[in-house]
Amino acid sequence: MPVPWFLLSLALGRSPMVLSLEKLMGPQDTARCSPGLSCHLWDGDVLCLPGSIVSAPGPVLVPTRLQTELVLRCYQETDCDLCVRVAIHLAVHGHWEEPKDEDTFGRAADPELEEPRNAFLQAQVVLSFQAYPTARCVLLEVQVPAALVQPGQSVGSVVFDCFEAALGAEVRIWSYTQPRYQKELNFTQQLPALPWLNVSADGDDVYLVLDVSEEQRFGLSLYWNQIQGPTKPWWHRNLTGPQTITLNHTDLFPCLCIQVWPLEPDSVRTSICPFREDPRAHRNLWRAARLQLLPPRGWRLDAPCSLLAEATLCWQAPGGGPCQSLVPPLYQANVTVNKTLELPLLNAHPNLCVQVSSWEKLQLQECLWADSLRALKDDLLLVETRGLQDNRSLCALEPSGCTPLLSKASTLWEDELRALWACPMDKYVHQRWALVWLACLLLASVLFLLFLFRKDHVKGWLRLLKEDLRAGAAARARAALLLYSAEDSGFERLVGALASALCQLPLQVTVDLWSRRELSAQGPLAWFHAQRRQTLQEGGVVVLLFSPGAVALCHEWLQDAASASASAPHGPHDAFAASLSCVLPDFLQGRAPGRYVGAYFDGLLHSGAVPALFRSVPVFSLPSQLPDFLGTLQGPGAPSPGRLGERAKQVSRALQPTLDQLLQALGGPGGPGGGTRDGT
Repeated sequence: MPVPWFLLSLALGRSPMVLSLEKLMGPQDTARCSPGLSCHLWDGDVLCLPGSIVSAPGPVLVPTRLQTELVLRCYQETDCDLCVRVAIHLAVHGHWEEPKDEDTFGRAADPELEEPRNAFLQAQVVLSFQAYPTARCVLLEVQVPAALVQPGQSVGSVVFDCFEAALGAEVRIWSYTQPRYQKELNFTQQLPALPWLNVSADGDDVYLVLDVSEEQRFGLSLYWNQIQGPTKPWWHRNLTGPQTITLNHTDLFPCLCIQVWPLEPDSVRTSICPFREDPRAHRNLWRAARLQLLPPRGWRLDAPCSLLAEATLCWQAPGGGPCQSLVPPLYQANVTVNKTLELPLLNAHPNLCVQVSSWEKLQLQECLWADSLRALKDDLLLVETRGLQDNRSLCALEPSGCTPLLSKASTLWEDELRALWACPMDKYVHQRWALVWLACLLLASVLFLLFLFRKDHVKGWLRLLKEDLRAGAAARARAALLLYSAEDSGFERLVGALASALCQLPLQVTVDLWSRRELSAQGPLAWFHAQRRQTLQEGGVVVLLFSPGAVALCHEWLQDAASASASAPHGPHDAFAASLSCVLPDFLQGRAPGRYVGAYFDGLLHSGAVPALFRSVPVFSLPSQLPDFLGTLQGPGAPSPGRLGERAKQVSRALQPTLDQLLQALGGPGGPGGGTRDGT
């Protein structure tokens, strides 16, 4: 893999000492030994199989120390690779076996007894080298005369030339003998990186500065280096000459890496991952992470990078309070990301949630009831513990601890040691409420006596109360959640005008424009989850306001939901982009009718532009179809057609000036969507 000489000179410096690095001409590996030793390098690489440690039968040669030196392997005078030379220092381990005392005198004259002392010690030394993506193992045979052997002393060294490596690579070297008489030696070294690639920061921007000659052509790639799966390309360009690439701080992730290489055949690619310890990158990673619960018992954590986090099940009791962690944890170290996993449950329960924590800080939480739209049950969680001889005990999980109980209930989760149960709370708390019930009965008796003595007055009071309840029910506002794509300030003003006008009617309107602080604190997805759940549980409706940008986002998700979630992040307050992962399943599974209403503005979009999937619910053009739109929003309690017409005129008068200004700013009534007012 030849590297232009100027790259090596840039990486290693221009001092006379550095430029005098020894050059090895040709591709062949070689080995040489210090005086007194003889050595031989086997042809080709061998398998890296250290094997188990065995006892030495006598004196043996073992490696004691590793040294490295950078050299250049050159194919031509100016085309060289950086290469690592390795020196292995050897010593003698073990002793010769001495003859027994009674045999020493009679056998001293035997010349065969002197043969071990006149022979050679021989060792097969393995040298293992790793530098991503290269891995090699070579075998060297070394001999030393037995006369030079002194146990525990060094006998010399053997030098291997050489292992090729890329600039900036981390190399790891191991050495051991076959068979292995001791623990293998290991050595790690970081090779010089290219100084012409520099990463700097200025405020919210990060700069990649590449300082090369004007004629130099090179490739630059940004990618996500995921441990749990293949690398994921993000950005790639072929460039020429000095370049400065600007990244926003929101683009940074711990696994974001930079790869640079000259545009030449078989060129060496240099990679660095400079944001592994950057606090901004870690904050961005958690903001981009998404936790989903998938029916019936699946869950999934999506993130650009691997996460050092713990996932646990927890129990969320009604009335707020922290979610109580359950054992055992789902994952105690690295949570597997971008893969659907199964919850260890026999039955799902709306009070069960999944928490993901990092460094004892809660980062994400998602509950089963949030997707099912079912309210939390007033159930008590029972924990069954199994002891010796199949002894079992139950306790009720409460914030203060686990209260011992004797009962039975349906099993949620079970293993060899424990089980989780859920049962109605009234089985255990009826005694606590006995005094309360007694007080209620006493109060009811007093009211009954009052009714008998003041019958006429009570009748009048009940009549007034009934009238007040009817009036309150008529005036009660239906909840409406407006979702839109935040394309520009003009469209946001138009949405704000519509929301303000709807508030004048008996409608309780929620829109992210009025909840920016909560949206920033919770994140768009969590904010939308909470608002959608509350709106639908109260019998309200979610209004999808379609615009050219919203239609484009919908098409992205419908074509490839995975690529849409990994695309460039939208604005920090864009609840529409965040909500698509929850809105689309409602439409795909037929749950949208009665819960959702669509709308678009005259002149900004035509009716055919709305994706067909969303036409399963009523879609209205505003302001031309305002009466029907308002009637659908207000539901069964909508006023008469005449009254609806008056309200539609009020909303239209508030809406039309802002719509006209937006259309004029876009260059005409057609706007970017190419639509016209259909007047239907």
